[in-house]
Amino acid sequence: MFAVAKDYHLVVVEDAAESLGSYYHGKHTGTFGLLGTLSFNGNKTITTGGGGAILTNDRNLATLAKHITTTAKLPHAWEYTHDMIGYNFRLPNINAALGCAQLEMLPQFLTAKRALYESYKNAFSVVKNAKLQSEPKGCKSNYWLQTLILDSSVMNERDSILKTTNDCGLMTRPAWTLLHKLKPYQSCFRAELPVAESLEKRLINIPSSANIIDG
Repeated sequence: MFAVAKDYHLVVVEDAAESLGSYYHGKHTGTFGLLGTLSFNGNKTITTGGGGAILTNDRNLATLAKHITTTAKLPHAWEYTHDMIGYNFRLPNINAALGCAQLEMLPQFLTAKRALYESYKNAFSVVKNAKLQSEPKGCKSNYWLQTLILDSSVMNERDSILKTTNDCGLMTRPAWTLLHKLKPYQSCFRAELPVAESLEKRLINIPSSANIIDG
């Protein structure tokens, strides 16, 4: 991807919304592109209740991002003058304080999520036609979501599994609907996506909280 971007003089903006604490060949996700983004939504590894963060090593871009997300107001003791179209996307101080406290606990959360993965891996090792998503070589996952992959032979049973588990009080979810299937994007140009479409029908997200205790 980066080779293509270089050839065509493109800038890479990295969506690392869910991947805080994940690494690819020793480099933290979200730090590969000119810009990266993290989400601190309520279901993420750490949360501020909402919002997120922009990552960049470009000081000028960081300054511009802060300016735009703070209504593009020019510094002045009393005047309210805006030099460009701005947005009120700043994170309130209370939310930021929560995020700082959560960040201190990130190593603990990551350890707990990895332990949960190992527990699930052991439990599902005797289950036929289903396996846990595992780390590819050279990668270190934060295990934000624990995800089961059904074999193609039983993918038609996925919705039945979802209904049965939820009826029993075990909250499970399918993966997100593929973007090209959503109404706003159905007319957009795209290639054939057989792998993504197959996986969408075979994935089940299972309880993944760092607060789940084995046993």
